[in-house]
Amino acid sequence: MTRVNYWLALRHAEGCERSRARKKTGRPPEELGPPPSGFALLPWLLMGMGAFSNLFQGKTPNPWIGGIGLVAFNSLYIALVFRAFSKEAREARSTRLMLIALGVVTCTLAIVYGGSWLLFFPLLGLATGAIVRGPWLGRVGVGLTLLAGATAAVRDGWGAVNVAYGTFLSTMVTAAILSLSEAVRELRAAREELARRAVEEERLRFSRDLHDLLGHTLSVIVVKSEAVRRLIHRDLDAALVQVGDIESVGRQALTEIREAVTGYREGSLATELDRARSALQAAGIEPVVRQSGPPLAAQTEALLGWVIREAVTNAVRHSGATCCEIAVEGGPERVRLRISDDGRGALSASDPPPSIPGIGGTGLKGLAERLAAAGGSLEAGPGPRGGFVVTAELPVEAAELGEDGDPADVSEGAQVLKLPGTAA
Repeated sequence: MTRVNYWLALRHAEGCERSRARKKTGRPPEELGPPPSGFALLPWLLMGMGAFSNLFQGKTPNPWIGGIGLVAFNSLYIALVFRAFSKEAREARSTRLMLIALGVVTCTLAIVYGGSWLLFFPLLGLATGAIVRGPWLGRVGVGLTLLAGATAAVRDGWGAVNVAYGTFLSTMVTAAILSLSEAVRELRAAREELARRAVEEERLRFSRDLHDLLGHTLSVIVVKSEAVRRLIHRDLDAALVQVGDIESVGRQALTEIREAVTGYREGSLATELDRARSALQAAGIEPVVRQSGPPLAAQTEALLGWVIREAVTNAVRHSGATCCEIAVEGGPERVRLRISDDGRGALSASDPPPSIPGIGGTGLKGLAERLAAAGGSLEAGPGPRGGFVVTAELPVEAAELGEDGDPADVSEGAQVLKLPGTAA
């Protein structure tokens, strides 16, 4: 199913690209079609029809030698041009030996017969340009051109200039066209691979967002629903307050999911701290929140908000704690978030085992990947005095400035944020 989804995403992206090209130019983009093969170079064998005609009409002395040479040349040429379109076959030692043999046959026929047989040199250039690529092409092309010119000069005098020019041109143009075609197809394959990776990364990002959003929200709803069940028989007003909170959390979750789908969700650290206090209080856990340091960039706040959301959700669902402390300490270069509770200090036997050493379940693993991508780190495990501790560190980015060019006002020093009726 994963490969099918990737294929569908790629088809959709290519369809959108073709639609944009059609709107811009009035016609769809040109397709590259199937890759070229040796059949593209076979029609050039017609250049040897003059030699074949002389041989067939009996105008060539020693026709058996000419016939054997013609068969050998055609056989070697056809084998080489079909090997030219496979990199492994093109770079094989046997291919280079066949190219040398083709050069020997061409020189022999040109020296013995001359005339129309000299046109085999441009064909030799075609085969050479198809086989030889890279830094050796220039040296081989020039050497072959000099060889063709010298051999043709013996038989045709000044006509050797045309033979040499045709040989050089066929060698270089063939190599350039085939190299360009191969490069275009490699670039297209690389673009498709990048598109597949982008689809995979986007799917992973969205799955992490959805897990963090729904995991926290549903945990809060479950905790508040349990509070309603406990309060409804003895304190109806308090139960109605919890019901109102459930409705508010549900509406907020819908908004966040819509924003996550569109990719524009940016978490607020203050909002996440408020939600954490509310969730902890509803679960009967005393929240203590400390925050200090300069204002943070929106991206840094969003990442810290994800950590708070996941750690508080785990504390509410698994810890059995009576107190949970959240401390945000900002420095000139890095900001540190520490969330600790006084609960059991490890997941219960009924909970799923950790995914990776030192990190909890799927949510914490995804958060570790997020923070690592941003240059930060995440550690989670039992505290030295019991309970469970989650510690996150991130580099401090430049905070957004206000209209007057100064950062937003923040209170200096550590602050203790608590709900009414909770201890500091």
